[in-house]
Amino acid sequence: MNIKVKKILLNPLVVAIILSVLLNLIIEAAGRRSLVLCLQYIGGSPMTFLYNAFLILITFTPVYFVRRRFFVYVVVSVLWLAIGIMNGILLGFRITPFTVSDFLLLEDGLAILPNYLKTGELILVVAGAVVFITALVVLFIFAPKYKGRIDYKKSLAGLLLTVALVFAMAPLALRVGWVSDSFANLNYAYRDYGVPYCFINTWVNKGIDEPKQYSREKILGIFAEDELSDRDCGAATAEPTPQGGPNIIFLQLESFFDPQLMLDYQYSTDPAPNFRKLKENYSSGFLTVPIVGAGTANTEFEVMTGMSVRFFGPGEYPYKSVLKKKTVESVCYDLKRLGYATHAIHNHRGSFYGRNAVFANLGYDTFTSVEYMNNILKTPNRFEKDGVLTDEIFSALTATEEQDLIYTISVQGHGEFPTEKVYDEPAVTVAGIDNEAEYNKFEYYLQQVYEMDQFVGELVRRLQSFKEDTLLVLYGDHLPYLNIQPEELANGDIYQTEYVIWSNFDLAKEDQDLCSYQLSAEVLRQAGISEGVLTKYHQNHMADADYWANLGALQYDMLYGKQYIYDGSNPFPPTELRMGVRKIKIERVLRANKKYYVIGENFTPYSRIYLNGKVENTIFVSPTTLELKDRNIKIEDITKVQVCQIEKKNKSVLSVTE
Repeated sequence: MNIKVKKILLNPLVVAIILSVLLNLIIEAAGRRSLVLCLQYIGGSPMTFLYNAFLILITFTPVYFVRRRFFVYVVVSVLWLAIGIMNGILLGFRITPFTVSDFLLLEDGLAILPNYLKTGELILVVAGAVVFITALVVLFIFAPKYKGRIDYKKSLAGLLLTVALVFAMAPLALRVGWVSDSFANLNYAYRDYGVPYCFINTWVNKGIDEPKQYSREKILGIFAEDELSDRDCGAATAEPTPQGGPNIIFLQLESFFDPQLMLDYQYSTDPAPNFRKLKENYSSGFLTVPIVGAGTANTEFEVMTGMSVRFFGPGEYPYKSVLKKKTVESVCYDLKRLGYATHAIHNHRGSFYGRNAVFANLGYDTFTSVEYMNNILKTPNRFEKDGVLTDEIFSALTATEEQDLIYTISVQGHGEFPTEKVYDEPAVTVAGIDNEAEYNKFEYYLQQVYEMDQFVGELVRRLQSFKEDTLLVLYGDHLPYLNIQPEELANGDIYQTEYVIWSNFDLAKEDQDLCSYQLSAEVLRQAGISEGVLTKYHQNHMADADYWANLGALQYDMLYGKQYIYDGSNPFPPTELRMGVRKIKIERVLRANKKYYVIGENFTPYSRIYLNGKVENTIFVSPTTLELKDRNIKIEDITKVQVCQIEKKNKSVLSVTE
């Protein structure tokens, strides 16, 4: 090889350019799951492709300053390949691409990994991680080093030039249309603007942008002069003013939608007869949600707050960002002003999506997670069945004398679904799917829908005879992990589920399509309630020409701005969230047959005996009895006996008895 050519090929910049182009090619092919589609993308948007390759190139700049250049090439390449491959894998069972927010959900993802993988597969995953880390260590030690002289002045000049190009090319790329800063649909954005650019955006683009001409006058001018009361704008801590009204129950059904919306599919029996009957007789419509296949917490956030997650950074979860440290107006805070008690119920882990912390910033009085429930049944892929929620809802309804707001989050329909046949005699079968693995996944999903629908039917039957006026809102949080395409649906929209507003008292049927951030305001309107800034905004201004822009301005003002709408200060203190609606009590400690027992009330399989501030090995005997497993402990050495509830996955303490 010619010496000059060899010298050029060994130049770190040349190597980095070649690697950047190759990596971008692999990343985009993985995201499209097709090399042909990737080449079509390059042919149609060559400058977008090259701009994304340039972004990858920037991450190779450390090679200018180190002798272990080979190690840097490998590490940076592996990281980008991991992003690309993970994106391709995730798009195989959900619509949402891989984002930086997925790292924030890593703990939650690892917690449910055993639901997807068998023990042997989990061992292989762990072994693979160990091998990878070991390989990096070995590579660092033994990889060849650059033996020439490093010209740090030239390296620094190259770095500064790269930084300058970044600042110059970013606005140029936006101006000429290579990329965009509008991410209305994250999946389409990744497809059109490139995986590296979009992934980086999910890292640097967080929160809500300040609206143009942001001022007190602009925010207050959104409403008519007398439209908001003093209480709406700042008296959240005042004594509640009961005005009457029904109990309100939100029931968010995991991955639930009507399978009969699928075109060309035929079923042996109606998979959701109870939900269909409710749709026919009560207010209902399509509900546009912000996510598909995953991201339950963002639909939840929209319904609770009346805010749209589209104003936040791409792929952002407010539960994992701003709500970790800040309260926000919600349907809970609005109804607390009217004397309502507020409860959240979820038949899964209390810390999933950080709910055990976030719910205090949303105004809940109690939160009953699976760790506070008994008689849990599991699906074949080990998620909790929803039938347990009926008794939990009634426990919340009867726990207080006040009217109740109960937000219930189900989990039974959670994917991913098994590709092998699970049910020998399924309650519902389907025709119209040729692929065996896809058929098995859909058949499994149908059984969950059928059982969830039976739970809905039983809940409605019990509420019909409940003596207090009660309004029940049912809706799916998103479509399931089944790679459903818009053209396969009768409604033609993968971002739509359905909702029903049922009541055990006379309520006119009013059908309309809504967005999830509009749902709670509509529910309150039908209940005769207009309380809170965003409730009134949605109830009174949905037809305004600047409805969308003003919603974004209000969200910015409430969460990131100067809170002009609240006269300059946040009026919502966090609640003293109590875990579990039923109080766990200790009545006595007794000794029998050389064993120690704690006798009390409302124990669950997640209850542990807590001695002198230490969690002890405990045997759950019954809801009234716990057995101390360690027989060497002497009761006279114990100064304080308590019972704590242990989080399902990581065994952290959720609560301790007084």
